[in-house]
Amino acid sequence: MQDILNKKTLNDVSLNNARVIVRVDFNVPIKDGHVVDSKRITAATQTIQHLLECKCKIILLSHLSRIKSLEDITSGKKSLKPVADILQDLFPEVVVKFCPESRGQVVIDAVEQLKEREILLLENTRYNDVNEKGEVVKLESKCDDELGKEWASLASIFVNDAFGTAHRRHASNVGIAKHIPISCIGFLIQREIENLSKITHNPHRPVVAILGGAKISDKLKVIDNLLALADKVLICGGMAYTFLKSQGVDIGASLVEEEMVDEAKKILSKAKDKIILSQDFKCTTEFADMIPTYRTVEQGLNGVMGLDIGEKTISAFKEALAGAGTVFWNGPAGVFEFKNFQQGTKDICQILKDLTHNGAFTLIGGGDSASAAVALGFKESNFSFISTGGGASLEFIEGSPLPGIEIIQNK
Repeated sequence: MQDILNKKTLNDVSLNNARVIVRVDFNVPIKDGHVVDSKRITAATQTIQHLLECKCKIILLSHLSRIKSLEDITSGKKSLKPVADILQDLFPEVVVKFCPESRGQVVIDAVEQLKEREILLLENTRYNDVNEKGEVVKLESKCDDELGKEWASLASIFVNDAFGTAHRRHASNVGIAKHIPISCIGFLIQREIENLSKITHNPHRPVVAILGGAKISDKLKVIDNLLALADKVLICGGMAYTFLKSQGVDIGASLVEEEMVDEAKKILSKAKDKIILSQDFKCTTEFADMIPTYRTVEQGLNGVMGLDIGEKTISAFKEALAGAGTVFWNGPAGVFEFKNFQQGTKDICQILKDLTHNGAFTLIGGGDSASAAVALGFKESNFSFISTGGGASLEFIEGSPLPGIEIIQNK
């Protein structure tokens, strides 16, 4: 982990008048040809602005969604063209160009014509995952060496600023860094590393982790690492029911990973009193936004499914979080998309907001929990830090290598 804290940053590289290729994360929702949520685009502006001030020629690379067929390409629904329009609005004094290809002579020509303080956004990198015959080849997603080499040849410096894909070994991050003379991380990734390290390196205690979401299997290593790092681990969301079933609780028709029940029992045994599980639930007879019934662990769920936590659980969580110095949260407490089942997640947001105000370091680990906080009316400033990468932040916390960062040159 110490190695990841020692990567070259933009401030360590001579950038003046350089041609720079930047991996950004513009994987944003697009509807009817318009960007619905531009937060990931604006998150990259600090790095882009710095490169503009250094009079760089800037080439931007990003993926958008998954590409599984030729129709995904020919329909234009997964094109980055709408992102170029947003970039032009963000940088009105700068020429922003869009190239409808991501490789080949068209790209080479567009790069050669690029002037200082101009931005060129290439088309979706994952278009290279399907060939002209419609065959799934995954040149980008499986880090094809020739594709990485081709992109690296477009510039003299590579900046990786896409934390959301840092846990993936792609041609547009690992592949480029492997073949380019100079590589560094951008300001966004630098912020991610600095803030996530506050959880893993000498955190201000007590440390409390809140884990929600659907599956234990997705977070086994995270739970294991957090049990060593944290003073308390609060478990809610769908994954709580597997833990509860391992204790013999009647979870009714709630979400459960049957193959993980024994593993959940082992985790609880090892954790002793560190883990606090959900204790009461808002339930329904079907997965729908309907008026809930109420059940406790003692009552059992008796055929219904839990879709949110209740006030008893929130009270227990609030008590466990009182006086916390550091809090890491990943995964909503319930189905927050349903109005009848969003209160638990909303209450957690409010508790974290209050803790932040009182001086605690609170970090939301991206993904659904970050989306939930914003959807429920909270601001980024209500928390110490919101990560831009759900999967990447979890792998950082669990201590797994992040290939997109590991390959970047050290200082």
